[in-house]
Amino acid sequence: MPIPNASPISVLKPATSGLRIRRHVQRILAVTNMYPKPETPYSGTFVEQQIKGIGQVGLEVRVMIVDRVQKGMSVYLRTGRDVQAAIADFQPDIVHVLYGGVMADIVTRVVEDRPTVVSFCGDDLLGTHLSGTVRKLISRYGIVASHKAARQATGILVKSKNLQDALPDDIPRSKVRIIPNGIDLDRFSPLDRDACRNRLGWRADRLNVLFPTNSGDPVKRPNLARAAVEIVNRSGIPAEMHHLQGVPHDEVPVWLNASDVALLTSLHEGSPNVVKEALACDLPVISVDVGDVCERIHEIEGCYLAFPNPDDLAAKIRLVHAGPRRVAGRIKMQDLSLRRVALRLREFYEELVVSWSANHHLHAL
Repeated sequence: MPIPNASPISVLKPATSGLRIRRHVQRILAVTNMYPKPETPYSGTFVEQQIKGIGQVGLEVRVMIVDRVQKGMSVYLRTGRDVQAAIADFQPDIVHVLYGGVMADIVTRVVEDRPTVVSFCGDDLLGTHLSGTVRKLISRYGIVASHKAARQATGILVKSKNLQDALPDDIPRSKVRIIPNGIDLDRFSPLDRDACRNRLGWRADRLNVLFPTNSGDPVKRPNLARAAVEIVNRSGIPAEMHHLQGVPHDEVPVWLNASDVALLTSLHEGSPNVVKEALACDLPVISVDVGDVCERIHEIEGCYLAFPNPDDLAAKIRLVHAGPRRVAGRIKMQDLSLRRVALRLREFYEELVVSWSANHHLHAL
């Protein structure tokens, strides 16, 4: 799906070949405050991919972007009106909010005439650890808004069990589904390692360790990863850590395939896409026990869980160095293809529409 232009709304037509659109659900209004743009091609790629998958299973999707980055928090002052206008024009069967916080609270509050779904992705329930009192207060307020949105929404999607556990106890678990983001297996596949290294200018006589980072949130614990790599170097194995930061999504497969191992040291995560993308490229993963990583790498020989200390992380890196540096991860990712995950989403949409319609009919009597 192409990146939307300056308009806040774009439409993805359904891919109907070989598919029959179900009677109850045809149109989805997807509301999000993160989406790839020319100036930030790496932002919200998981949202773009999920919407692409939904289109692949025969649903028509309209994307409404709440541009918080460019317009600031004031953009939320008109979000309710914009959503209502989009509903009046598009007439969706479901409004799906992709990310929690203030945006999700507003949307689930103003939409009363059809089902709403909120996808919680990580920080919107777990918070961030960015420095500064103001940023921390904003993060805490976002969690409160997420809790309100969860109570108001017809259905809830989370990416991993730890996110479900982070929901308030009074949220009925019957309206919650754990569905990780899907992976574009056409984009993420094994490539020639030497060719990828040459393209990036990486040295072949180094153990190339890929560290998936972001805009600087200490929750990723880069110092922990760096300390582990330093121990590996002192042990006589030349290793170099590469930060996967600000890389366009279509270039990420090159970085993954150029690497010998992906190293994750985050304090908390939901269902980190980069782990699934690495496995789709048959790249070994070393991670602390965070999010759903344990489930993803379970029984994949050559992938390791480590304690969150430099010595154990370094020991696991040395195990990868001694091994073939490629794993049989791709076969396990087949169930997380964009299409298979989208089919699960469509089934959930169907359940919600039927349930909402039945409840609305009873209340009208």
